[in-house]
Amino acid sequence: MASKYVAPFRTGAKNDLNDAIAICTAVIRPSTRFVRIKSADQQAILLLHRARDHWVHERTALLNQIRAMLAEFGIIAPKGRHALQTAIPEALEDGDNLLPDLARAIISDYFGHLLSLNQRIAEQEQCFDMLVSRSRQAKKIMKVAGIGPITATAVIASIGRGEQFDKGRDFAARLGLVPTQYPTGGKPRLGRITKKGDRYLRTLLVHGVRAVIASLSDKTDRLSLWCKSLVERRGFKRAIVALAAKNARIIWSLLRNDTEYQTI
Repeated sequence: MASKYVAPFRTGAKNDLNDAIAICTAVIRPSTRFVRIKSADQQAILLLHRARDHWVHERTALLNQIRAMLAEFGIIAPKGRHALQTAIPEALEDGDNLLPDLARAIISDYFGHLLSLNQRIAEQEQCFDMLVSRSRQAKKIMKVAGIGPITATAVIASIGRGEQFDKGRDFAARLGLVPTQYPTGGKPRLGRITKKGDRYLRTLLVHGVRAVIASLSDKTDRLSLWCKSLVERRGFKRAIVALAAKNARIIWSLLRNDTEYQTI
């Protein structure tokens, strides 16, 4: 159980006895939600995801710091990771940019650390490819537009076959991809998406469908036409969230019912 569902039933100070009483009270409540226990293999895969996510964040921070260092000496680096990684060695080798030797040595050390981070991330992404090659479920959900090896392995490690959800909307709600409800007087009112639940999975799904919608161009399949009309009616960002929620429901159906994805 999540601690936030137990805390309202605790009386008195927080100690082991009061916590145990609160747990016993919360567990018998019909509306209590439980966290499904993961296997050791699922935990190991999620550990790989957490490690990669840590290195990606560290790489982003390092790139921003290098860009700021170069800007202090009047060297304006281009936007984008790949463009910046190309500009760093050029700035270090340029003897006419008035970059002091001490600053040049420090930035060179940072650049070496950046290359090592790239290597670590690349090796971890190879691990995801290896995991997908051994998983029939991962190969199946990768047929969905916007789902790659990282997203596929993260979903399977997080929810298994999705048996803890009664329907696809429950899985989408767990990812925070459904609108907030404000029902009053029998009239349901929908607001922004909740953004509750698993932030990591939601981020992967959203980034995946962003690439799909950005590359629609002249595609004429049913899904592409639906996305194009949604972009025209509701805008690019809302279309991204809508397709991410649709993908979440499709993934749950494929895992729960053990069916194959049929392109339309």
